[in-house]
Amino acid sequence: MSIECKSHECNHSEENHCCNHGQENIKPKIKRIIISFIFFVFAIILENYKNEFIRVPIFNMLGFETILLIIYIISYLLVGFDVIKTAIMNIFKGKLFDENFLMTLATIAAFVINEYPEAVMVMWLYQVGETLQHYAVGKSRKSIAKLMDIRPDYANVERSGNLIEISAKDVAIGEIIVVKPGEKIPLDGKIIEGESLLDTLALTGESLPKKVRKEEEVFSGCINKTGLLKIEVTKTYNNSTVSKILELVEKASDKKAKTENFISSFAKYYTPVVVIIAVFLAFVPPLLFGGANLNEYIQRACTFLVISCPCALVISIPLGFFAGIGGASKQGILIKGSNYLEALAKAKIVVLDKTGTLTKGNFKVTKINSINIREENLLEIASLAESYSEHPIANSIKEAYRQKNNINTDLSRISDLKEISGHGICAKIDGKNVYVGNEKLLNKMKINYTKAENEVGTIIYVAINDIFAGYLVIADEIKEESKNTILDLKKKNSIKKIIMLTGDNKQIAEQVASKLEISEVHAELLPDDKVEQVEKIVKEKNKDETVIFVGDGINDAPVLARADIGIAMGGLGADAAIEAADVVIMDDNIYKINLSITLSKRTLRIIKQNIVFAIAVKILVLLLGAFGMTNMWQAVFADVGVAFLAIINSMRALKINK
Repeated sequence: MSIECKSHECNHSEENHCCNHGQENIKPKIKRIIISFIFFVFAIILENYKNEFIRVPIFNMLGFETILLIIYIISYLLVGFDVIKTAIMNIFKGKLFDENFLMTLATIAAFVINEYPEAVMVMWLYQVGETLQHYAVGKSRKSIAKLMDIRPDYANVERSGNLIEISAKDVAIGEIIVVKPGEKIPLDGKIIEGESLLDTLALTGESLPKKVRKEEEVFSGCINKTGLLKIEVTKTYNNSTVSKILELVEKASDKKAKTENFISSFAKYYTPVVVIIAVFLAFVPPLLFGGANLNEYIQRACTFLVISCPCALVISIPLGFFAGIGGASKQGILIKGSNYLEALAKAKIVVLDKTGTLTKGNFKVTKINSINIREENLLEIASLAESYSEHPIANSIKEAYRQKNNINTDLSRISDLKEISGHGICAKIDGKNVYVGNEKLLNKMKINYTKAENEVGTIIYVAINDIFAGYLVIADEIKEESKNTILDLKKKNSIKKIIMLTGDNKQIAEQVASKLEISEVHAELLPDDKVEQVEKIVKEKNKDETVIFVGDGINDAPVLARADIGIAMGGLGADAAIEAADVVIMDDNIYKINLSITLSKRTLRIIKQNIVFAIAVKILVLLLGAFGMTNMWQAVFADVGVAFLAIINSMRALKINK
């Protein structure tokens, strides 16, 4: 009754990947169920119209009861052969007591006491339940199967001036690939020509297309929507984003939660106890009480065995976790195993990195303070001076100028440009000597200036012809969703402590924390310091609580690995995120931390409902069966019905309200 599809059992080619595996194998079983049912109906008709058929010569020759038994056996073997085979194989493997053994034992016992229809119907309904399980698993795999669709079919590569179509696995780093509108990007790389809109839904869960242009990085698995793109490959197929994600998804169901392990341990003791009780029920009462009918008690024992089969638990619990992981993947949240899904539900402490997690990780000009010069002219001078620099701060100044004027700077106005490491830029702009940099630069050039006070961010000073002209303040932007994320972590998910860790200076860290209502902040930390802080938090927490660390997945890999649950933000292209984190949020939407926790709690709630319901019904019907108050058919319907309801309930975990 495993719902897992191990990667080594499947051929993961584009034509036959793992998610089709179970669906292809179910068709022969459905055919056998149908044919078996036809034989079963024929046997019932024979039995009910015995007087009419008994005159037929073949029935006189072989005997009516013999032919009837043969038809029932054919019907039984058609539908139950794989169950019997599995039971026998498991005996040789030392796995004597499982559901296959229970079903085989119960049905053979039914044949022994001449209850042929019940024997066939037990196996038939059991296989119908199995088929329903396969269908439900297939349904829950659909969202994950969509991720499998991101696997590239081919790559268009420029070689010797020609465009050839080859497998993405055969493309080397540095080669140029061409991606036409409507095609999937096969490999990670940098755009060297063209601009377009990309559909990133399969990776991030975001439906809005993303605009990309020359010099930007793009990732495999995205769909090119509009323009033609030429991309220089930066990673081989095995190291590409799409390959890492597929590997992660395929292994997601291998790591079992404590709830799943509990059921496995429970079954080891439960099954032999049930078999012993059934044997006791069949033979002890007839031996102790002279008037007791042996056949009647064997019938009760067989009914007891059928009822005892833990189908609902075996099916619904792993399926519930699988559905939860599948539902999360729809939203661009990849959870690496059901153990992590379960641990998320116990989260009480959330530790957050600042840059790239709570903030956008990109700098922006937040203030222009000019002296004896217009603000737009000060920004223009600074932008011209930084024209040749690719530093994030320089890029933020150039971007601010571009946004205000909708044009790039005129490079012909610049001459004698010189960069002084750790200080800034010296250049001639329109024939004037210009200095753009930090305090050290102005001190070096012996220029009098007014120091910026109480400004939060990086200060860039500007001087023209040795006269101080003003300064720019460059700061990281807080993400729009950060405030609501923090509020809902406290209110909706009952997180008792939220802590911010950052390598940034204390003043900036405290300002961000104040805006987001985070009470505990640790600033100016090196990566080792962050690990130390998280280790201290983990040591001080209660046993049943989980500590979550949320980081950008690049600089924070050691901390992601050390926390109880590591959540990596913006997993696109971040190898460290995919490898070190337990949960990967494939875009930069920090609110999905709340969604992950809410999803895990909901999944656990559904699974607990299934456990309580299945065990309660099982105990009730077992007691009725032991006292002879239910027959074989009712027992099977009760067992399959409980399993079916549990499956339907488990499927609720697939649906997520944002």
